[in-house]
Amino acid sequence: MSQRDIDALRQLMAAFNGGDMDRILSLTDPDFEAVIPPQLSAEPDTYRGHEGIRRYFESFYEVMDEIEFEAERLWDAGDSVVVAVHMRAKGKRTAIPVVQSFTQVWRMREGRALSVRTYLSSEEALAAAGLSPQAD
Repeated sequence: MSQRDIDALRQLMAAFNGGDMDRILSLTDPDFEAVIPPQLSAEPDTYRGHEGIRRYFESFYEVMDEIEFEAERLWDAGDSVVVAVHMRAKGKRTAIPVVQSFTQVWRMREGRALSVRTYLSSEEALAAAGLSPQAD
């Protein structure tokens, strides 16, 4: 994974936190694909392309406020990067805090995200990226 791709991924996370949809779209490939498993979302699905990105964030921001994604650790996996993420938010109607940790495998190319798959554990994500859990 190039430094350019790592920097772009960090910029993408910052754009998530700021709700900057124009910046998010500029850092993702038009054929982007995100897979969100049912164990981590009330809206599990595969989100494709820029329209899928918009749909995901619209549904998320309908029910949550003060959303913050923090990349806690990154592992270089050659053509992808594994990212341990800590997400904090607050229910829009209930004000109940929501905290979730998960690990993602991002594929990047030339400073743009091609895909992301989300896993419950770093062990699962590391294995999916072809890394040993000892890389943790």
